Order: sequence, then C-alpha cells, then structure tokens
Amino acid sequence: MAPGAIDREPPVSAEAPGNAAAEGASRFAALAPSLFVVLWSTGFIAAKYGLPYAPPLTFLLYRFVAVAVLMALVCLVTGARWPSRRTEYLNVAIAAWLVHGLYLGGVFVALSKGLPAGTAAMLVGLQPIVTVFLARAWLREPVVARQWAGLALGLAGVWLVVRHKVSLDADPVALAAIAVALAGISVGTLWQKRHASHVDLRTGAAIQFAACAIVYLPLVLLFEDASAVQWTPQFAFAIGWSVVVLSVGAISLLYWLLRHGAAAGVARLFFLVPPVTALMAFAMFGERLDALAVAGMVVIVVAVAMARPAATK
Repeated sequence: MAPGAIDREPPVSAEAPGNAAAEGASRFAALAPSLFVVLWSTGFIAAKYGLPYAPPLTFLLYRFVAVAVLMALVCLVTGARWPSRRTEYLNVAIAAWLVHGLYLGGVFVALSKGLPAGTAAMLVGLQPIVTVFLARAWLREPVVARQWAGLALGLAGVWLVVRHKVSLDADPVALAAIAVALAGISVGTLWQKRHASHVDLRTGAAIQFAACAIVYLPLVLLFEDASAVQWTPQFAFAIGWSVVVLSVGAISLLYWLLRHGAAAGVARLFFLVPPVTALMAFAMFGERLDALAVAGMVVIVVAVAMARPAATK
C-alpha cells in the first residue's frame, strides 16, 4: 500500500455528515412547496367544522391566543432568538395584521355571511396576479411574458374547478370582506418578505399571533358574543387543526418559502389550493367533481409551471 493512502480516508468520512445535511436540506426544499399547498388547502376543514359553532372573529381570537401561547413555549424551550429592535417587532406585527388579521378575518367573515366557498376561492384566486403586480413595482422582481401567460391560464383553471360554486349574488358585506382578504394576503406576503423575513420563525410566530390577538380582543367584545361558542368535538377539532396544521405548519412553510424564493414564485402556488381543496372535499364530503373541474386542475398545473420566475444569473 502506498504511503499516505490511509491518511487520505478520514477526510472523506469527515465530510459525510455535512453532505448528508446538505442532501436533507435539498430534499426539504424540493418538498416544501407541495407540502405547503396540501397543508394550506386544508383550511376549509377549519371553516367547515368550526364556523357553525362560533362567531368568525371569536373563532380566530381563540386560534390566535392558542398559537401565541404554544409558540412562546416553543421559544422558551428551544432558546429562540428574539428581535433586538422595536422596528423589527413592528414590521412582524404589520405582516401579521395583514396575513392573519385581514386575510383570515376576511375569509371567515365572508363565509359566515353565506358567501359560497367557490366564490371565495375564485376571488382569492386573484392573489397570485395581484402579488406579481405588487412584487414587480415594490420589490423590483422581474416578470417575463411567460409568467403573465401562466397567471392568466391559472385563473382560468381556477374558474373551471370552482365554476359551479361561484355566485356574485351575495351579501355585500361578504364580498367586501373577501376583497379585504385578497388585499391582506397580497400585501402581507410582500411585507413579510421585505421587512420581516430575517426574524426567527419561532419568535416571529409568537409575536405575530399575539399581535393579532391584541387587535381581535376588542373587536370580539364590541361586535360578537363570545359566549355563543359551542364547545363541540367538531369545534375542538377545528381549533386544534387550525393551530397546529395551519397556523404553525402552513404559515411557517409560507414564510420559509418567501425567505428562500421570489414572492411571485411563491404566489403562483396559491393557484394549486382550489383544486387540492376540491379533491379533499370530493374524497371527504362527496362534493361535486366533474370532467371540467378535472380539466381545470390540469390547466392549473401547466399554468403554475409557466408562471415560474425566470432564472437569475
């Protein structure tokens, strides 16, 4: 054996843990968009099971308080780093009031006022287009013709999926609420990316949901009867699902994706939410799913691929 041959082996094995970690991170990055879409699409579960047993703002207040307490405990146990400046706290809170306060509040109020779920999905389905417009103007993200074509095709696909549930003959309050939700999620994701993406996700979540709870408490006291909550198994399930799966799981994935990619690239994923939700509703509740809806799902998949941001050099 040549001298030094044995000496060359240890460095190879020493690099293995680093390579394994890099491979794990790469796999997570590849799976994160799909996992986000699936988790986000389960939001209808919370609405379907929770809203019959609690007023919308009260439901969200309970959700915000529960997540804030849970994430504060996680921060305490894991020693997460808290922001060091007041402006960081303010920017995290503003993102929360937009993404959680206005978006979730708007959707829940609209559904509680009788707005069909398909109409809500169609109107909120404008979010990728609104976000791309704002990202181009605000964040200077480049948008090519292929992306615009993909966004238009995606909206057409969403209509095919939810067309039988769309009706604009609804309570004006419901329509106004869903418009507020659209503005909140569109501006909020960009605010999060520009001003709050550097904050630790654990402490950021604790701050965000506490900030929303502080705002929602007086709204509930003024406009709703918190004693009207019925603590049924369905409501308890809806709260638990909303806290763990949506507010911790899906929101953390959304913010992670915004931190590691273009806002326009993340926004296109929202086109996939209506078809995935429709598949879940078909499987779990036997809701209608016809050939045109399936065709719309195929159209959306093509559209999401087309709307992929151009590679940067």
